[in-house]
Amino acid sequence: MKVVYHERFTEVYCQDSAAAVGRMESVCKELVGHFEFVQPQPAKIEDLELVHSDSHISNIQRMGLTYDIALLAAGGAIKAAELAMSGEPAFALIRPPGHHASRDHCWGFCFFNNVAISIAKLREEGKLRMGVALDIDLHFGDGTANIFQDIPQVTYFHPEANDREQFVRSISQFLSQHEAEMIAISAGFDRHETDWGGMLTTEDYGTIGKLVKEFAEGVCQGKRYGVLEGGYNHQVLGKNVKSLLDGMT
Repeated sequence: MKVVYHERFTEVYCQDSAAAVGRMESVCKELVGHFEFVQPQPAKIEDLELVHSDSHISNIQRMGLTYDIALLAAGGAIKAAELAMSGEPAFALIRPPGHHASRDHCWGFCFFNNVAISIAKLREEGKLRMGVALDIDLHFGDGTANIFQDIPQVTYFHPEANDREQFVRSISQFLSQHEAEMIAISAGFDRHETDWGGMLTTEDYGTIGKLVKEFAEGVCQGKRYGVLEGGYNHQVLGKNVKSLLDGMT
């Protein structure tokens, strides 16, 4: 498992919960020494254009530093996807998140849709035909769902549940009914019992990681990667990320 990360992700690019001081450091503290870190390059304009309109890209360009970091985040997701396709599971430890970014607009701390860009780039290059995007964030990734709504070869799934057992069970049931050449996880951790969602335990993320690993190894020749979305309690965020990654490996 490789972790895609750049020190620029610690920069506070705007005033929202995803950009808060110390958020990325809290994750690095838990992962350093356990996983190999690699650096991404910023995404190119043509990468963004695979899923976003020119007007949307222009709007984000006017945001200065936010645009620079968002480009690097998209590049991080691309790097993780490329590693996964080469047979190396990967996790993009990036920000800003992306699953609320649609073709023409964005909200919810997101600017460019990192997961969608990474999947679309693989498809555009002829490296991937069928993919699954599993979104475990507290919030529905309307951007990802909208981008892929007319592309049946890419399945987006966001579990809905009333308790943690049902949540994990729904993921297991979904994966048992689908096929793909690769699985990407929009890995939000704000559903944790001490975060906004108040539901999942740290151990649950490890269980989800194992389900993804088993699906990938059984269906996708092991090709799997994750991309950080939400998660705002710095006291547990790093532990939750590590639990997911441990399960995935």
